[in-house]
Amino acid sequence: MKKLITGITAIFLLSALIVACGKGAKDKKGELTDLKTELEKLKKDKTKLDDQIRGVEKKIMDADPEAARQIQRLVSIDTIRTRDFSHYIELQGKIDADGMAYVAPSGMGGLVKSVYVKAGDKVSKGQLVVKLDDAIPRQSVIAAQQQVSVLNTRLAQAQTVYERYQNLWKQNIGAEIQVINAKADVDALQSQVRAAQSQVNQAQESVRMTNVYAEISGVIDEMHVKPGEFFSPQTAATPGAGIKIVNGSKLKIVTNVPDNYVSRVKKGDSVLVVVPNVSDVPFASKISVVGASINPQTRSFLTEALLPSNPLLKPNLTATMKILDYAVKGAVTVPVNVVQSDEKGKYIYVIEKNGTKMIARKRNVTVGEVYDGYIEIKSGLSGGDMFISEGYQIVYDGQSVTTTVTN
Repeated sequence: MKKLITGITAIFLLSALIVACGKGAKDKKGELTDLKTELEKLKKDKTKLDDQIRGVEKKIMDADPEAARQIQRLVSIDTIRTRDFSHYIELQGKIDADGMAYVAPSGMGGLVKSVYVKAGDKVSKGQLVVKLDDAIPRQSVIAAQQQVSVLNTRLAQAQTVYERYQNLWKQNIGAEIQVINAKADVDALQSQVRAAQSQVNQAQESVRMTNVYAEISGVIDEMHVKPGEFFSPQTAATPGAGIKIVNGSKLKIVTNVPDNYVSRVKKGDSVLVVVPNVSDVPFASKISVVGASINPQTRSFLTEALLPSNPLLKPNLTATMKILDYAVKGAVTVPVNVVQSDEKGKYIYVIEKNGTKMIARKRNVTVGEVYDGYIEIKSGLSGGDMFISEGYQIVYDGQSVTTTVTN
């Protein structure tokens, strides 16, 4: 045994010496390749030494049962339990308002005459919030209405003349041309009246455009408009220069999902939304929007999920969207750290009882998804099997162990 231990120590010392000597003589890539090669060599040497150790220990157990008890490894074991297993894709996002609008004039804008709301006020859709100066539009309305009045007077006179000529012509008095000309005057004046009335309507619309209304119901979140300032659609769209209304009853989480998940995320998928600054309990929702294209800069696509009404939820809060992309009922799961790997694949050490003895057995397994510290075992283990939960690094296949049971 002493010779074997000395051999293992020599191998590790030799490995450290090779790495130390090679440092500085090779670049990082070459050094990494050398380390990987050396690691594979050490694994093979360890496997060979493990086989030799098992052979020697078996001879000891056969020759001296008392000595066999002294080389038993102390480990902890646990029982395989089946449970519902879920896997989530966790992505950072932010809360946004589905009901959010920036107030803007419907026309070209103008000087602000009055402001009827302030930040924090509740408003209803269609409520007047800002009044622009309407002096010039009102003058235009008056002028257009006067023009319509003048034209209507002239039209009434022309209509009277036309009717008289028409009556005389029916009595064979006068000339037909007089009737025709009178009718043409009436038609021309009617056309002018319609045009003038259109100008009145346009002028009245200009007056209405000086009234700025709330497009949605909600709360005034930002107010940067003051009397005497110029307010236009352009300034309204400038950050920090307009009026912002937020409807907190329609909030959502917006997240960019990397394109490698494009086949795993779809509309209707269940999600959990974690907002650390608001609640320890996640909000349950479903994906309501999945982007139709991939952003070429971020290589991601947009997803949205609606959130319940909550006074503590605010737009632009950071949140985590956990998208459920995999779920199995009655799955076999174990802590991910107990699963080890060798050249043949994944394995776990389980307990096999041989009379009063407990033997560590290497069990090859097929694994599935990993989440929250647990890994799904698709084959190789069953519910009720006992596995080594602590001390699995120091045992080998066939070694006698003594155990403590963990809850």
